[in-house]
Amino acid sequence: MAHILIIEDDKDIANLLQLTLKHKYEVTIAHDGKEGYAYIKDNTFDLILLDLMMPYINGETLLGEIKAHTSSKVIIITAKHELEHKVNLLTLGADDYITKPFYQEEVLARVMVQLRNVEEMNNVHIHRGLKLDEEKREVNLNNQIVQLTNSEFDILSVLMKNPEVPLSKQKIYNALRNGTYVGDDNTISVHVSNIRKKFNQITDESYIKTVWGIGFMLE
Repeated sequence: MAHILIIEDDKDIANLLQLTLKHKYEVTIAHDGKEGYAYIKDNTFDLILLDLMMPYINGETLLGEIKAHTSSKVIIITAKHELEHKVNLLTLGADDYITKPFYQEEVLARVMVQLRNVEEMNNVHIHRGLKLDEEKREVNLNNQIVQLTNSEFDILSVLMKNPEVPLSKQKIYNALRNGTYVGDDNTISVHVSNIRKKFNQITDESYIKTVWGIGFMLE
């Protein structure tokens, strides 16, 4: 199930958006830019619905952070109708926009289009000689099949969705949705070590880099 983050300080609008989407998607709500940034830093989302006028961190600033550090699709929720404003949002990296007031049917349709694009793009991930097929749950390295456990596959999938982006162990753990992360939990490190050992049986090239003080990164 796709995971959507709603960043909207108007609680009535946020609740309406959640009501519109919750039957098809997993939905998380943040009520200001600071809370939204915290969610983005520690979790991965398939799509983000982003309001612009918010306390602490405004939407345009947050849009830059999202596009710089994640692969999430972003739909802007804006009360401005001017063409110049819409063009500026798309130039900044927004994938789509919805103007207020909006119809629930329009929101759902636009979200479905963006997530359909994500699903089509994200079934197969390729990075250098590494290929991961999510539908088949199959990994190939230099045209050789790599046998991974379910946990190893899921961790590698998270890394491949965010190539060359350092991810904390907490962010990886949260993406797997296996419960609450405990700071001294060594589970992610053990799985990454096992993935590396299996890769090393095929190639001497490094694919997963340890970023000290942060976590791991696909390189």
